[in-house]
Amino acid sequence: MLKHRRALAWLLALACIAGAAVALFDIETPLRPFLISLFLLVVPGAAVVGLLRDRDPLAALSVGAAASLVLNVLLAQAMLLFNAWSPRAGVATVAVLGGFMYVLRVLYRGKSMQTEQGARAR
Repeated sequence: MLKHRRALAWLLALACIAGAAVALFDIETPLRPFLISLFLLVVPGAAVVGLLRDRDPLAALSVGAAASLVLNVLLAQAMLLFNAWSPRAGVATVAVLGGFMYVLRVLYRGKSMQTEQGARAR
């Protein structure tokens, strides 16, 4: 079961990377709408779910999906408001924000790991 879950996670990650590459390099493919949509919906949601560890999985998944939609809508609204509509910039912004949230997750887990190790030493 764990192998299937890990394989699915890797497949999803590769599809998201492909979606970002397709959007950023303007590659024409029949899978373009699917891959870009997958990237825009999964990356922010996965980043938020990663920050919500030790929570109910269904609640974390719901919050991640809502955060993903909110982030995309706010980004689109901001680009329209400032008359700076650019699909490439939108994908790049989502990638940067997702990466920033991933760094926060790593720092947060590193801090909690140090705290747990300190508690074990006592």
